Amino acid sequence: MQNQVDPKYEALFTPWKIRDVEIKNRIVMCPMGGTSLFGWFELGGCHFDKEAAKLFLERAKNNVGLIIPGIAPLRDTFWGKWLWQNPKMFKDLKEFMDEIHKTGAKLFIQLTAGMGRSWAITELVAPLHKNRFTRAILKPILDTSHELASPSPQPSRWAHDIECPEITVKQIHEIIEAFAKTAKLCMDAGVDGVEVHAVHEGYLLDQFAIEFFNKRTDEYGGSFENRYRFAAEVVKAIKEACGESFPVSLRYSVESKMKGFCEGAMPGEDYVEVGRNMEESEKAAKFLEDAGYDMLNADNGTYDSWYWAHPPMYMPENCNLEDVAHIKKFVNIPVVCAGRMDPEIGASAIAEGRIDAMGVARQFLTDPEWVTKLIEDRLEDIKPCICCHSGCFNFSSSKGHANTQDLTDTMGLARCALNPETMQSKKFYLEPAKKKKKIAVIGGGIGGMEAAIVCAKRGHEVTLYEKSDTLGGVFIAAAAPSFKEKDRALIAWYIRELAKHPSIQVEMNHEVKDIGALDADEIIVATGATAKRIPIPGADTAVEAVDVLLGKAPVGERVTVIGGGLTGCEIAYELYLQGKKPTIIEMQDDLITTKGICLANTSYLRDFFKTNAVPVYLETSVSGIENGNVVAKGKNGEVIFIEGDTVVLSVGYNPAPVAKKKAHVHIIGDADKVGNLRTVIWGAWKVCMKL
Repeated sequence: MQNQVDPKYEALFTPWKIRDVEIKNRIVMCPMGGTSLFGWFELGGCHFDKEAAKLFLERAKNNVGLIIPGIAPLRDTFWGKWLWQNPKMFKDLKEFMDEIHKTGAKLFIQLTAGMGRSWAITELVAPLHKNRFTRAILKPILDTSHELASPSPQPSRWAHDIECPEITVKQIHEIIEAFAKTAKLCMDAGVDGVEVHAVHEGYLLDQFAIEFFNKRTDEYGGSFENRYRFAAEVVKAIKEACGESFPVSLRYSVESKMKGFCEGAMPGEDYVEVGRNMEESEKAAKFLEDAGYDMLNADNGTYDSWYWAHPPMYMPENCNLEDVAHIKKFVNIPVVCAGRMDPEIGASAIAEGRIDAMGVARQFLTDPEWVTKLIEDRLEDIKPCICCHSGCFNFSSSKGHANTQDLTDTMGLARCALNPETMQSKKFYLEPAKKKKKIAVIGGGIGGMEAAIVCAKRGHEVTLYEKSDTLGGVFIAAAAPSFKEKDRALIAWYIRELAKHPSIQVEMNHEVKDIGALDADEIIVATGATAKRIPIPGADTAVEAVDVLLGKAPVGERVTVIGGGLTGCEIAYELYLQGKKPTIIEMQDDLITTKGICLANTSYLRDFFKTNAVPVYLETSVSGIENGNVVAKGKNGEVIFIEGDTVVLSVGYNPAPVAKKKAHVHIIGDADKVGNLRTVIWGAWKVCMKL
């Protein structure tokens, strides 16, 4: 199979070693929250997670070299039991490792010291923690003070009005002991190595390492050696328990990319680093190697600059490569680079000796076979991850709010907006239809195309009707900005997938006006939504967001965007990149306040506008529009006059189904309820699985 590899990718498929463990290729499946083999946020306590095991075994069979599951808290989030106190879990793990090794893949278990101030306390839990009485009642079930414990008292990243308590030396020693005991059980279960989480992303060990967060005056604070002591003692304890030859990787952030509390640095920005800068990182990487770490699994950032560790589509591809390649010069152990890595660039960097392996995470959620497809030169068949974080990590937050993500999402994670089967195989699955039917799908957007493909895979005969001459629906506009290359690739992927199914007939330029005239047993309506208007003088002179995105409505130099939701912010961002001067008006007290949009995505846009002095008027309503100018009213009633050349309306959408729900008529996507790709695709599956 490897003989078919395109020469430009050959370096990815060469063996390498971590300590004495040989890895068959240079592709590392990086850890993702929610993919722990010991479960994630489980009310019944940790256990061997069969859903995660299924996920990893499928990826192992598809040629990944090294798998690192998501964080396994050393102490259960609920009930407070230590992992090493659960022998059955490690017995199950041993059986699983036997299956993994049959594929030729290797697997490290990632163990976490904790999150400290970065623990994503939710809107539901935050008030319970703030009240001393309810906090005490909750403690036996969920010890919030333990979860939030940080090097020094400081505000929570997610709920700024909560002060995180200082972790005690006794607790530190308990964590170190737990690392050693748990690593030994992992080794005995046949695990190939462990990864310590993490001097990375602003988690607990990283908070100790960064002077900005660590104000301690004992042996774990102050000097460089003291700040990195916790991480050093962890690896030494593991080596003492497991032997020097047992590999221990470290999840590592080269630079913090922080300008201040909850304020990150933009790519290429000239700024003063308040976290770990490159000078300290050069020293720290060598110090950590000398302490005993056998690999650095590296990128950049903290939760204050989360878009570096969880790059949304706004971040450049390979955004961490230069920094990670630089730090490799200061160590003699393997260094892995992650962060929107392009396989061709990754292969080139490996061939040049700049890094040792390429880390990839969320692409594995979207397409479990992507490595196999790369090997077989079937790149067009790879379903692209669009960096939306809508299914995998939609921890969301805005001004004055903790993590507003729904509890069911918090307990899920690692799912995929584009692939419902990921980590949900019991809920979403395909099986042949009991009775083959004629299915009519009205609307050729993402929802309609997904519904057609799912129905075809189940054995139905499908006719897809699209009123225009192009497939993609409103997502064509959403994919239009320069930074949405993955979205455009997704539309192209869908069009190619439709063509692979002979049971799907596509009728272009066919507007369905009478569903009763359709020759179909079941009808799926996927006609999307229409833009809302606002009832103010001059609103008819404003241009619609979709028309701006599609280039149908030219805009002037000064553009006022009414609506600071995701679409409005992305339009303003694109206009700025084009050299124009956008202004944003939003009625809420922050930009992008909708739940379910990852803080990594929203904080990038908020930081970008702040860094580049893009005017943003919050808690402001629009009174009128005239000749490109806007009259608005601020939160204190003051009148605001904003001069401009063009006004863009981005104030939301209303569902626009062409028919009503009936026994055989099903409405999906935005035609049912306006949402995002996740609600569109998952909703399509929920309907199509029943037909």
